[in-house]
Amino acid sequence: MRNARDRLTAAPRAWRFTGGEVLLDRPRIMAIVNVTPDSFYDGGRLSSVAEAVAAAAVAVESGADVLDVGGESTRPGSAAVSAEEQIRRVAPVIEGIRRAGIACPVSVDTTRAEVARAALDAGAGIINDVSAGTDDPAMLGVAAERGAGLVLMHRLVRPEKDRYSDRYESPPGYGDVVAEVREYLSGRARAAIAAGVDPAAIVIDPGLGFGKTVEQNLELIRRTNELAGLGFPVLSALSRKSFVGRVSLGRDSTPDERLGGTVGLSVVHLLAGASVFRVHDVREAGEALRAAAGVWGPAADT
Repeated sequence: MRNARDRLTAAPRAWRFTGGEVLLDRPRIMAIVNVTPDSFYDGGRLSSVAEAVAAAAVAVESGADVLDVGGESTRPGSAAVSAEEQIRRVAPVIEGIRRAGIACPVSVDTTRAEVARAALDAGAGIINDVSAGTDDPAMLGVAAERGAGLVLMHRLVRPEKDRYSDRYESPPGYGDVVAEVREYLSGRARAAIAAGVDPAAIVIDPGLGFGKTVEQNLELIRRTNELAGLGFPVLSALSRKSFVGRVSLGRDSTPDERLGGTVGLSVVHLLAGASVFRVHDVREAGEALRAAAGVWGPAADT
């Protein structure tokens, strides 16, 4: 707990992106705004631009600090979506968010540089790339050229070849999952910086649920301080994932049953070293995280 207290009361740093920055003086909430028909929890719920913009407005009213707009599902077994289709899905939503006067920073969840460019043109300022710039060699250059924030995530395999965390027939073969994820993210951050990305624009994501068993995910949470030791903020993206249900309920579960487990593990991840939280349930997660952070400092105004 001493490490958590020291970190939460230390001088805050800022996450820079196109057009501004977010001060990491408290847990920051990245609200999921999926415009996909097949995401594991909320696929198909936002079937029009108007619905997506309305959902974004509700998320901001509920305490979101960033809106993460995605046009391609990355659930295990999902099929790749063309850049053209992703652009068709996400660009009008980002434009609609801006037309509605919603000033919240926007990230685009994509591994394709072409999609990132279109999203940045539409008003986004952050790229959330689950491939850490490996699917499209042009991605790091786009982030550098546009001064975009950049989330670099670890994954073992592409989504179409992956399985849910509690359904592996044999566990993915890591020696030390934390050491290997740390080494990978360190390398990708160095590659981004070499391409011209501002180090202050980079956030790293251990990729919970991406090519890890239940226990491997928990080990990454427990040892988040080792990842944060790389010098970049750590993003927590565990919302409603299968391993959350396995831990909190002790059985097979559906995503709609996993809110309590999501909130509980998010608080643990905060205390372990995470700074940014990508969630489906903005109000519930935000209230719990602010309460936890407030133990060692003044409660943040929202």
